[in-house]
Amino acid sequence: MEPMIDRIGGEAGVHALVTEFYDLIESLPQGETIMAMHQHGHGMSHVRPAQFEFLCGFFGGRRYYVERNGHMNLREIHAHLEIRLDDANAWLEVMALAMQETAVAEPMRTEIMATFRRAARMLVNTL
Repeated sequence: MEPMIDRIGGEAGVHALVTEFYDLIESLPQGETIMAMHQHGHGMSHVRPAQFEFLCGFFGGRRYYVERNGHMNLREIHAHLEIRLDDANAWLEVMALAMQETAVAEPMRTEIMATFRRAARMLVNTL
């Protein structure tokens, strides 16, 4: 089976997804806390390229994020943040919408969201 990255349009598909996701984050109420979290890190200017790099590797493509940072450990990446279940759910809601808007087809969308749900909920560290 071909890697997920190829099934969603290669790096161009990942770029479109990341662009749509952060455009939605910056415009929807669900994105407010996520935007605030990014201010505790490197800021919004850093997040789009970092997310692209991470998702390329996550979807089975080139591991840009590992090349730049040496790992793809989500807990380590987010260790400086307090993440509530509501935050994880807001991220998931916006990502689902971004996948819909960028025409990620079924059944890939369901497969990706199942993995994202597990990862997002694993990051919850605050009530």
